[in-house]
Amino acid sequence: MQFLKSLYIHHTFFSYIAILAASFILSYWIPLLYPITWLLTLLLLGLFLFDIYLLYGNNKGITAKRKLPQKLSNSDFNPISLSFQSFYPFKVSLLIIDELPIQFQKRDFEYQYSLTKGEQQQFEYTVRPVERGEYVFGNINMYASSPLKIIKRRFVFQKDQMVPVYPSIIQMQKYDFLAISNKITQVGLKKIRRIGNTQEFEQIKEYVAGDDFRTINWKATAKSNQLMVNQYQDEKSQPIYSIIDTGRVMKMPFNNLKLLDYAINATLAFSNVALKRGDKTGMVTFSKNIETHVGALQKITHLNTILEKLYAINTAFTDSDFGMLYAHLKRKVNHRSLLLLYTNFEHISAMRRQLPYLLAIAKKHVLVVIFFENTELEELIATDAEDLQSIYHKTIAEKFALEKRLMQKELQQYGIQTILTKPEHLTINTINKYLEIKARGLL
Repeated sequence: MQFLKSLYIHHTFFSYIAILAASFILSYWIPLLYPITWLLTLLLLGLFLFDIYLLYGNNKGITAKRKLPQKLSNSDFNPISLSFQSFYPFKVSLLIIDELPIQFQKRDFEYQYSLTKGEQQQFEYTVRPVERGEYVFGNINMYASSPLKIIKRRFVFQKDQMVPVYPSIIQMQKYDFLAISNKITQVGLKKIRRIGNTQEFEQIKEYVAGDDFRTINWKATAKSNQLMVNQYQDEKSQPIYSIIDTGRVMKMPFNNLKLLDYAINATLAFSNVALKRGDKTGMVTFSKNIETHVGALQKITHLNTILEKLYAINTAFTDSDFGMLYAHLKRKVNHRSLLLLYTNFEHISAMRRQLPYLLAIAKKHVLVVIFFENTELEELIATDAEDLQSIYHKTIAEKFALEKRLMQKELQQYGIQTILTKPEHLTINTINKYLEIKARGLL
């Protein structure tokens, strides 16, 4: 049975059969073709048996192996490599079909290769997951055929390999590397000069325009006969929390990725940057109830805790309770902190319903409300209206876009920091706002 399951007919064999069938039909008018066609039929049968011997005479035949990373990065292109080797004494043609996880919904994933005797090959392809969770790769199916191209032998390797898809580790590493190399402006991040705000002394330097005159060191000024000022170190180890709304408003997808996953990826990248800059980072997720609370700590190993919590976040189609969030923060977050709240408001009335809770939170903490532009509406606004229905649609889209900007203005009037961003620019804009707040000493 195993032999029959691995035996497949090559498509060229059916071409041979079609030629023989046509020859038998023609032999009705050309009798000389009849015996010749029978000889060709016997020859094809002999070649069929000989091809079976060629492909099944070597037990090892083909070997193959798939190399997967320990974790896949959500929303990024992750490399997957396949290596394979031929042990046949002749050149073989390979059709490779790798069974991708069901989440990709791809059924036509195949490659073709040719291998000479003992040759080893490797190729790499990429996959882009858009959901977190466990992804199971199935069989590596290799269909080998000899130069006769009459049959194919199927080889099966590495059944059911599971790999988890975590929040965007690649994105986190990207911003980490750029920050270390001082090239953050290449990806749109602002390079902001940060001036210390605490009383921890760092050095005495010459006065330049813009320095705080209250920091003038009069003794050093008298000795050097020019104005000298004290410079203080920037305050570090400040608590910073990323608060993620996991309610129904965050289920909206853009570029196949939910707003929730954009927020999760941004939280991971931002937490890494904040830890590297000496601040404490924590995390809270909420919807109808408080689902996750990770206290703010200043340990680089703390990033693994945040990563595991982000991986396990699930959502439900429920309305989020901002009153519950306020009560939780009042009880659990006792020190003045920077709170980055990832949520979304589609209507100004929805924002005003939550405004009392946002104001209450902002009295004690530095609150940054982060919500999203609807990029599909922006595309609709940019198109030309060609009929009355298009004019209606465009007018409504402009109204919704205007409401987003009005929400941002209203929150700012109440002293609440805001970020209105496109989903794909979320991480960059979040880190920019963090650098701005630190530079201005608002925390």
